[in-house]
Amino acid sequence: MAAGAPRIFVSHLAGVPVFDPVGDQVGRVSDLVAMLRVGRRPPRLLGMVVEVLSRRRVFVPMTRITGVESGQVITTGVVNMRRFEQRPTERLVLGELLDRRVRLVGPDGREGEEVTVLDVSIQQLPARRDWEIDKVFVRRGKGGALRRKGETLTVEWSSVSGFSLEEHGQGAENLVATFEKLRPADLANVLHHLSPKRRAEVAAALDDDRLADVLEELPEDDQIEILGKLKEERAADVLEAMDPDDAADLLSELPEEDKERLLTLMRPDDAADVRRLMAYEERTAGGLMTTEPIVLRPDATVADALARVRQQDLSPALAAQVYVCRPPDETPTGKYLGTVHFQRLLRDPPFTLVGALVDSDLPPLGPATPLPAVTSYFAAYNLVAAPVVDESGSLLGAVTVDDVLDHLLPEDWRETEFHEEGVQGG
Repeated sequence: MAAGAPRIFVSHLAGVPVFDPVGDQVGRVSDLVAMLRVGRRPPRLLGMVVEVLSRRRVFVPMTRITGVESGQVITTGVVNMRRFEQRPTERLVLGELLDRRVRLVGPDGREGEEVTVLDVSIQQLPARRDWEIDKVFVRRGKGGALRRKGETLTVEWSSVSGFSLEEHGQGAENLVATFEKLRPADLANVLHHLSPKRRAEVAAALDDDRLADVLEELPEDDQIEILGKLKEERAADVLEAMDPDDAADLLSELPEEDKERLLTLMRPDDAADVRRLMAYEERTAGGLMTTEPIVLRPDATVADALARVRQQDLSPALAAQVYVCRPPDETPTGKYLGTVHFQRLLRDPPFTLVGALVDSDLPPLGPATPLPAVTSYFAAYNLVAAPVVDESGSLLGAVTVDDVLDHLLPEDWRETEFHEEGVQGG
């Protein structure tokens, strides 16, 4: 739903069909999943529980949903078919928030009369893919002589109490809500200094994407400890959400039996990317690269390229340039033609074909290029990302400067004073 579009009341979504991009029905909406926050901040909508045709209830993140209307929901078509399991910080909107008795809150912050929640509305935040519950539709009970029984009204989420987590709570549920605004690197630093028991509790309460981001920033020992305490299917979900190169690095540290079992539980496409990366030596371009750069065909336009660059979940390094290749578009691609830097995209008209803009002079890296040569390459050409191409001319992936730095710094760099100062200054 674009910014400014009418808000959607969740009762209108119950039971509506869910379709993939080509129009085939995936299932029906069974419920919505929200994460409560400390105080009266509006809850973040995490995703939807969809009952698929086999009557299994699965979770579809909001990042996989491209269209929400009262009559239908459109997904990217990529649905994890593992059975939905509710986590401690999650609330089912239809099942747990509606018909609840809450209290209205006056302008002075004092709690007033008790009301019944009939519905809540959701809205997508401007310029972001995040969704929030923003309004509450309530019915008053018995009131004064001038107030008729059953009067209804719509109020802001902050105008009711009885939903949100308590500020003084110290459970993992409250810790997760308190840490919500921390960057992954800073939250990783907090987790590192928790007791193993509390670290496992907080990790279990985080959603898959958030935990994946945090795991990528943790020291190796913490990564292995946390992954080992998750249920195997949950561990596989988190590995799928990690960048393939980080997932490959983590899996390579596990015993062979555990590694194979987790790879088997992962989606085949994700597992194939990780297996391919694990075939390379760690301190080479192939071992450092990610298999998910922005790949475009030569007949794509500058407008197409900029739309891909704008994707919120891309790191700045991956968004710095696009890689132009012949089909297939997934790595390993067809013939690699060259790169187009973000600055060049800003200088040319939107209808210009990227095939006319490629920089083919920059030599790509080979997958066996050792780390010192990769470092020199980045320094010589002032790059933040570089293509990795095999002998046949196919693009295998891209190395980003953050991964290069990660392997150049001392192994304990994540535990140095920088992170302690970063949390205080964040």
